Amino acid sequence: MKKLILTFGIVLASQFGVAQTNSTKPAAEIAAAPVDEAFKKDVLRVVERSGASGQLAAAKKQILGMIPEEKHAAFLVEFDALAGKAVDSTVKTYMEEYTKEDVKAMLAFYDSPVGKKMAEKAEVIATKSQEEMMALQGEMQALVMKYMQ
Repeated sequence: MKKLILTFGIVLASQFGVAQTNSTKPAAEIAAAPVDEAFKKDVLRVVERSGASGQLAAAKKQILGMIPEEKHAAFLVEFDALAGKAVDSTVKTYMEEYTKEDVKAMLAFYDSPVGKKMAEKAEVIATKSQEEMMALQGEMQALVMKYMQ
């Protein structure tokens, strides 16, 4: 179970952790600002094209392998709802941290051959990264225990 939580956390952190909030605006001001739906739609396209769905698919596939088959349907409903919340949060953060021009430039990149390749390879990269992280998990736990004493 620890590996499951660690794996899911790594996937979310690797994709969504990139968009940490560094906004200088007060939270109330951000919440009160009207939502620019066109900008929001473009940001969602950036998040989708960045390969986030491939990384989540890799995590989903790995976790499904640990869950009894008769529980897959229920798990998928809850996983997809949680993944949707993560995407919504990432979109919000991108909208706070990037300008419309930034997002247009990102979309142009993801429309390029290299950008498309990055998105196509996201699931493979995420799967390999998860496997490598799991292999290092024991070493990481030993390191933490060494310094906790």
